[in-house]
Amino acid sequence: MSHSRSSGRWARGLVALTVTTASTLAGIAAVAGTAAATGHPKPATTADQPKLGDACTPADLGTRHPFIKTSEVTPTITHFKGWYVTSGSTGTQTVNTSVQTTISVTVGVTGNVEGGFAVETLGKVGASLGLNVQVNYTSTSNTSTAVTWNFGNPGYYGLYKGTKKVTGTYGSLNCNRVQQADGSWALKWIAGSDTGSYTTYTTLEEGAVRCEDKVPANSIMRKAQDLLDCGSATATAKHPAGPVPSAKADKAKQEAEKAAKAEKSVKATGSPAPAARAALNCQPAAYRIDVPGKPLNWSAPLLANDGIRLRESTIFSAHLDNWLLCNVTENNGVIEASLKNWGNGGCATIPANIANQEQAYLTTANCGEDDLQRFYIYRDVPGSPKIGVQNKHTGSMMGHDRYADGELIRQYSSGRQDGTGTYTLTRV
Repeated sequence: MSHSRSSGRWARGLVALTVTTASTLAGIAAVAGTAAATGHPKPATTADQPKLGDACTPADLGTRHPFIKTSEVTPTITHFKGWYVTSGSTGTQTVNTSVQTTISVTVGVTGNVEGGFAVETLGKVGASLGLNVQVNYTSTSNTSTAVTWNFGNPGYYGLYKGTKKVTGTYGSLNCNRVQQADGSWALKWIAGSDTGSYTTYTTLEEGAVRCEDKVPANSIMRKAQDLLDCGSATATAKHPAGPVPSAKADKAKQEAEKAAKAEKSVKATGSPAPAARAALNCQPAAYRIDVPGKPLNWSAPLLANDGIRLRESTIFSAHLDNWLLCNVTENNGVIEASLKNWGNGGCATIPANIANQEQAYLTTANCGEDDLQRFYIYRDVPGSPKIGVQNKHTGSMMGHDRYADGELIRQYSSGRQDGTGTYTLTRV
């Protein structure tokens, strides 16, 4: 090829990204038992990542792990500029390209990369594909547009920056009871109900390519070459040195911007107010959601701007510590339900305006048709009342940061690895 650096390389990497995999856990369960509870045992899985069908412990009920379901790798041009080099303008030049396509790293419905679950998901993507991918939130639009290149020969060039866009879907490994062939029960990692999609990208490269250059098919360079108007008057006519428009690049940019707007609307961070619905179909029994072996349990707020907190049940609790399971369904041993508070009549929910945030607090609101008010409940083996609780919309597990009176119940994307996301469901 005629456009070469002294190194002879076609393109060079701009950023070296190292895949890091956070060790996180996942699980959710619910049981209506009356057996006595003890303290939190240590989770069965710490550094080692669990696999589908592996054994788990009650401490894992409030945790979860991702697993990769599908992956697709697509060479993508992020910055581009058509450039004409005359015989008098060869040599090293620095050219400011235009943003062609923006790739943002996202995981899940909210689009944010916040919390251990998202980081672990992207780490597993990189490991499964053997690629160095970005595992923290970033966007290629933040990259400098300048490309410096040594032009050895005159001609029509496409200067570019590009990467491999990686997209796909993930599932959630959760700890739940499973009935075995002999009729006995065991706790195992199962494919939970939560699924989602992800987007990330590999190391950025920059370079220059001409229409007549032979480049590998399905490569970043080939994608850049496709944006040149090869064979057109633009490519064959004589031009002054400098920028040359490319109709193909302009059209591709417009299509990318249109697709990005559509994707952004799907991943809007907020959620509308829940639609009102008829009276819930609630089971007759009421329950406390306790910390195993300790007196504090979930207590709904009296004030609308407060959250669900750990409190001790007393004669003054006014049923704020009593919960009803409503509109209950069960799929593959996993319960889905709305949690209606007996005391204030509201349903447990993550506030819509902060639902995309790690450690957003749990509160109650008017019951409505809203996945933020729906929870997956995973159970320990029969005879044990231990459970884990997962929000249907965000996929995060419920837990608390420390055991203390007044401590808020919050969502944690991977759950609490110390077992503090495991509760007991005690009938009252």
